[in-house]
Amino acid sequence: MRVRTLALAGLVALGASLMILAVSVDTKLLGDNSGYKPVQPIAYSHALHAGELKLDCLFCHTGAEKSKHAGIPPVSTCMKCHEAILNKAGTKPGVSDPSPEIAKLAKAMQEGRPIEWVRIHRLPSYVDFPHSRHVNAGVACQSCHGEIQGMERVEQFSALTMGECLACHRAENEKLQLNGKPPAAPTDCGACHH
Repeated sequence: MRVRTLALAGLVALGASLMILAVSVDTKLLGDNSGYKPVQPIAYSHALHAGELKLDCLFCHTGAEKSKHAGIPPVSTCMKCHEAILNKAGTKPGVSDPSPEIAKLAKAMQEGRPIEWVRIHRLPSYVDFPHSRHVNAGVACQSCHGEIQGMERVEQFSALTMGECLACHRAENEKLQLNGKPPAAPTDCGACHH
């Protein structure tokens, strides 16, 4: 009788703890970083570069079509364009450059150091997300990253949950089947988890 009473008391305490946790989590899932928008060491505007200037994502994120990670471009990639722009205008980076952000780039280039960008999108280590497979299948970057070409400062657009990935894969497979093609987006656990 005493053991049953202790077990029941333990279950009641566990239930109360779970209720408190559920209320404190708010409307976000645990691990959901949607809306995360850190200040970066350089105020890089995707709205300007990807939006107004219409630079393709793969111009800077060259790893996206070849590897698991999209990658962040080295300072030299940024400076190739900015040096060309400054040379055309007759100025030198970091000297007579009107932009303090480009001056930061030039200083990093002179010192031979990378820019310490703050990572925004992060999946758990047990999740395998190959950018190349998605890019080469024609999945638009905006599918996961949102309307990046309109973001002055990048933020995590979606929660990047397993449910979101599965919903996308299932929708793609339905679209393929409607066109008489076999499903190509895997939905089995081993496809994304190792």
